[in-house]
Amino acid sequence: MYDVCIIGSGAGGSPIAYELANAGFKVVVLEKGENYAEKDFSKDELGVSRRDMFTPPLNEQKHVINEYAKDGTFTTYDGEKSGWNFWNGSMVGGSSNLMSGYFHRMKPNDFRLKSAYGDIKGANVVDWPISYEKLEPYYAKVEKVVGVSGRVIKHKRQEPRSSPDFPYPELETNGVVKWFDKACFELGFESLPTPRAVLSGDALGRAGCYYSNFCGSYGCSSGAKGSARAALLQKCDAKIITDAFVYKLVSDKSKVTHAHYYTKHGFSHSIEAKIFVLAAQAIESSRLLLNSKNRHFPNGLANSSGELGKNLIFSAGGSGSGRFIFENLTMRQQKELMQTGLFFNRSLQDWYEYEEDGETRKGGTIDFLFEHQNIISRVKREMYDESGGLIWGQALVDKVHKTITTSRVLTFEVFNDWLPTDNCNVGVDENVKDKYGVPVGVINLNGHSHDLKVGESLAKKAVEVLKKMGAVEIDYSISSSPPPNLVAGGCRFGDDPKTSVLDKNCKAHDLKNLYVSDASFMPTGGSVPYTWTIYANSFRVAEAIARELN
Repeated sequence: MYDVCIIGSGAGGSPIAYELANAGFKVVVLEKGENYAEKDFSKDELGVSRRDMFTPPLNEQKHVINEYAKDGTFTTYDGEKSGWNFWNGSMVGGSSNLMSGYFHRMKPNDFRLKSAYGDIKGANVVDWPISYEKLEPYYAKVEKVVGVSGRVIKHKRQEPRSSPDFPYPELETNGVVKWFDKACFELGFESLPTPRAVLSGDALGRAGCYYSNFCGSYGCSSGAKGSARAALLQKCDAKIITDAFVYKLVSDKSKVTHAHYYTKHGFSHSIEAKIFVLAAQAIESSRLLLNSKNRHFPNGLANSSGELGKNLIFSAGGSGSGRFIFENLTMRQQKELMQTGLFFNRSLQDWYEYEEDGETRKGGTIDFLFEHQNIISRVKREMYDESGGLIWGQALVDKVHKTITTSRVLTFEVFNDWLPTDNCNVGVDENVKDKYGVPVGVINLNGHSHDLKVGESLAKKAVEVLKKMGAVEIDYSISSSPPPNLVAGGCRFGDDPKTSVLDKNCKAHDLKNLYVSDASFMPTGGSVPYTWTIYANSFRVAEAIARELN
């Protein structure tokens, strides 16, 4: 028997494996995907194709998606037929292998959203059962152990820190960053260096970044990116079983006794452990618990509250871009613009809070970055003329050549709260099953109108900066379509067992040996990407489990 069985090897599970295995406990990690190393992470735009290589075939494993409209009606999408899915990287280290590594901490008021900003009609907003101050030491631990590069500057939205700066110097930046800083200064905005979970030099037994600019959606072939695999699992002696799809947790009325999993060939095995940690990604964790119902828990394991799968959240916001063209630039600026590989790494948080109609509102973060280095995605934008007609032949060749060699696109991403609502949740469909015969996840999607309002306001600020910098072809899109790589909720934690699935240490209220440590625990998501908070909370949960084992 193992001391701890962890289901999932991403940012939610790996800190627990790292801490407990290195403390001498017997730990096993069950991972649905395969184990890759740096040598496997090619930058082949066709072969890797931005995540497709690392997600299940949709004819074998799919989602059913119900998208709600404003009038309460919904449209159902079959994942196999539509191609719409929420898989994020089935492999050791999970989707942390494929992240861009933009690491912002949540801020103190993110932990008390209801108390700080009040109720919002139609949204299930609650305060967290822990404070920023409780999580801060673990944010600091992630900086050192996972590796965060950056430079702290004082600004009006700066959250409290226990250390004056990041442990690793900021990454090299492109010359265009100077234009951005100047534009922000003239507009009265505070330009912030963006912290990245990417090592700027050799450290922690890993190589530093070599600036391929293939971070987002690609695995890191140097080891610089702070994935759960490179930073944690390769630094501990936890046993990792790959190709292990956990389809059921077996329990009595007070504890989980076994985890049953299928191999890729359909053979079933089971694992016994003293403590089970579920970290399969928010949607899949809810799905597994719902599919593990039994006579003690007829509505799903650990679901006496009826809250399991509810209050699913994503990151609200959207994106935009502007193009810089040689005709508007000096020779020096042209050279700066075309520097390859170097990061942009600038953010704005001036409107993380803002005043509107005499009240303080919650805003968000704007990250600026160059368009992805993937040449295929860049060329696909050039296949049409100004009237929208398809072009081909020499005209297409000429347009592509001119665009790629004499211009460059700067993009921005807006992150603001996706407010939890009654119609955004996870269920299962007993009539639709995956290749293992297990009911698939049903994802009900509903975005609150407030999310769009905040996102729109932030996007307009980003557009001001692009205009000031001299960009052309500026556009943006703010929508309620959720980013599949930024998902949380479904097993929210809280002090009241009647209104939450987990306690403040992410242990199930109903079962004395089940923890959930991926983003499922989050009642609200803040206005930043989730990964740093998932890492930090998992290190915190690891301490709670260690105390219990001891």
